[in-house]
Parts: sequence; C-alpha cells; structure tokens
Amino acid sequence: MPQQQAIRGAGLGLRRGMFRALREHPELIEENVDFWEVAPENWIDVGGRFGREFRTYAEKYPVVCHGLSLSIGSPSPLDFNFLESVRGFLDEHNISLYSDHLSACSDHGHLYDLMPIPFTEEAVQHVVSRIRTVQEVLERRIAVEHVSYYAAPGQELSESEFINAVLAEADCNLLLDVNNAYVNSVNFGYDPYSFVDSLPISKVTYIHIAGHFIEAEDLRIDTHAAAVADPVWKLLEHVYQRYGTIPTLLERDFNFPPIPDLVSEVSRIKEYQQQFVTTEPEHTDHG
Repeated sequence: MPQQQAIRGAGLGLRRGMFRALREHPELIEENVDFWEVAPENWIDVGGRFGREFRTYAEKYPVVCHGLSLSIGSPSPLDFNFLESVRGFLDEHNISLYSDHLSACSDHGHLYDLMPIPFTEEAVQHVVSRIRTVQEVLERRIAVEHVSYYAAPGQELSESEFINAVLAEADCNLLLDVNNAYVNSVNFGYDPYSFVDSLPISKVTYIHIAGHFIEAEDLRIDTHAAAVADPVWKLLEHVYQRYGTIPTLLERDFNFPPIPDLVSEVSRIKEYQQQFVTTEPEHTDHG
C-alpha cells in the first residue's frame, strides 16, 4: 500500500460554494490553512472551471479525501465500480489519505443519511471483512470515522469496544471526530474525555472538529452548520495536551460565514496546537 501522505497543522473542508469567497482572501488562506479535505464523490470526473480550480488546490496543498457513500456497514454488496473510481481519483491527484464513515448509508439505494451500525460482534466481523476488501481494492490503508448517532438498537458492545474491535481486526486507521464524541456523550450520557482516551490514538490519521445544534438540554444534533462550541474546543485541547498536536480539520458544510470568520476558527486550531507544540505525542504510527 502507498505510504500515507504527511499532513500537519490545521485544515479546512473544501466546498464548491467557498471558491469565489476563497479567491478574495488568498493571503488569509495561505497563512492559516495547511491542508484541505474533499469528498471524492463530489469531484470524480468533474471538469470545466470547477475541475481546474480544484486542481490548483491539489497541486499547491496536501489534500485528503473523506468519503460519503462507502457505506461500510451496509448489508448490500460493496460497489466495486465506485471503489475503482475512487482509486483512480486518489491516484490522479496523488492522495493517499482516504476515510469514510463507520456507518451505513445505503441498502438497495442511497439512504441520504449516516445510519448507525449495531454494536455487535456479528457487525464487527461484517465491517472488518468489508474494510479489508476496500483496502485491497484502493491499495491504501483507510481510516474510518466514528459517527454521531441517535439510537443504538441491539447493542451488545459499548461504542468504544465496537470501534476498538473494528480497528484492531481490520488493521485500519481512525479519523477522530471530537464533535461527534461530544454530541454522543450528551445524547447517551457518558464522559467524552474517557471515551476519547479509550480509543487507540496511535491509529488516528487526523481529527475533525465541527459545530452542532442544541435541540434540548440532553440532545445535540450534529450539523456542521455552526461555529464550534466551547465544550468541543475543550475536548480538542484535552487531546492535544495528552497526545500531542495531531493534524486537525474544521468541517463546515452549510451556512458558510464570511471567509475571515471561517478562517478564524482554523486559526484557533493553530493557536491550540502552538500551546502544545512541545508535547511529545504518544501516537507515532499514521499508516
């Protein structure tokens, strides 16, 4: 499998709706954004102006891919035509870091949502087999992201036990989402710090941070459409303090603020990283 591409610092999700505004603030972007993340489904076979503009970013910055439709937990067969398209896209743009969600999003058609996988031993084996196949087809070690969820039917294992079992048996990496960890901790009444500490940090390729919506005192909805909340920043700070300054990316998918406001959150990531830059990380293996 190809050597994983080195990334550092703070990143930002690259969305087509940002292009025009990004062009107006080149110096701000240059100073604060170290790498970009895209969903390959949104860029495969895209030509014209958008394709040319994407290539300018891919040629200038490290780019990582975070997929939307792998559907690793689905009962339906893997889509090998899709996987071949993804591999072609990754090869074309020299992208080695690819991740998707530890969830299901299809079953005889796309469900347009990330459905939770039952935390069971049977599901572990199902997911592990599919991840191994995906890694063989893509010729890359992939990362899976633990998702926000709102129900846990048929649960036999804790969320942490399920994630750890999948990572160990599939020999894959983890995309750590501190916002998802916080959202789930509120919705299911557990300690987000203990949850993060229970995960194998040595397998973390990078971190996601994002905003959410407060539906009720005991209910948070993951939206990627708001500023990052203070408890999520504190959880990120905990990760840096304990494990070192792992590369971290801001996700914002909707309700884009002005670019200076958006980049200020990326800058805040860098400020947190600088506070702990001398911390010796406990993780060493990203691929």
